[in-house]
Amino acid sequence: MDLSMSFPLILVVLTGVSGLLWLLEIIWLRPRRAEADRDRQSAVTEYAISFFPVLLFVLVLRSFLVEPFQIPSGSMKPTLQVGDFILVNKFSYGIRLPVIGTKVFDIGEPQRGDAMVFIPPHQNQYFIKRVIGLPGDRIRYQNKVLYIDNVEQTQQYKGPVTGVASDQLSFIETLDNRAHMIQRNRYEDARVQQWLVPEGHYFMMGDNRDQSSDSRFWGFVSEDKIVGEAFAVWLHKEPGLSMPSFERNRWID
Repeated sequence: MDLSMSFPLILVVLTGVSGLLWLLEIIWLRPRRAEADRDRQSAVTEYAISFFPVLLFVLVLRSFLVEPFQIPSGSMKPTLQVGDFILVNKFSYGIRLPVIGTKVFDIGEPQRGDAMVFIPPHQNQYFIKRVIGLPGDRIRYQNKVLYIDNVEQTQQYKGPVTGVASDQLSFIETLDNRAHMIQRNRYEDARVQQWLVPEGHYFMMGDNRDQSSDSRFWGFVSEDKIVGEAFAVWLHKEPGLSMPSFERNRWID
């Protein structure tokens, strides 16, 4: 994702500093000015008081309600394209403290098939993939078909992917009666890969199955590294000097 991991910390610090200056103004500075018969606030205090409500609103919105992200790679094609701007529901999996991510109020748990934003175990940045395996699931990936607890997850062939190399094929995959599009190349894969998802962890895969760095390579996602559920595309901008467009606005399957 394109947003820096340090931004939430910066936002918390700025909100905290401006809030402390606001309290200092009410409790100590204003009474001292009244005693000295002075009305003028310092420029720093004036700016802090002006920006504190805005910073607090943005902090609450981003931390507990909805956060925007931009898609930088093609690992979730065809569901999400490079340049999509998405909205992530921050409370669908529980209320978490900003920066440290500790859950303080439980609301729900990730469901198989969700498009989820999280921090992977190998890299301190935001990823988005699809939830494939829940705690306790046995996952098998054989000839590019998923099996969950030995039950085959159906793939309906839709045809070659248009506008790209001819080796890419598109399918509708169904997980727990929830359908979404995936794409993979046409080449057979004789390997059989298997995993048992431990408690408190999730198995994630990209919809662009042969072009995705996911749990097949770096392991499971811990519950405390969940950010939220991606639910909508609200803007799209092609790389370069192109203008943003609303043509791809939609709910995320």
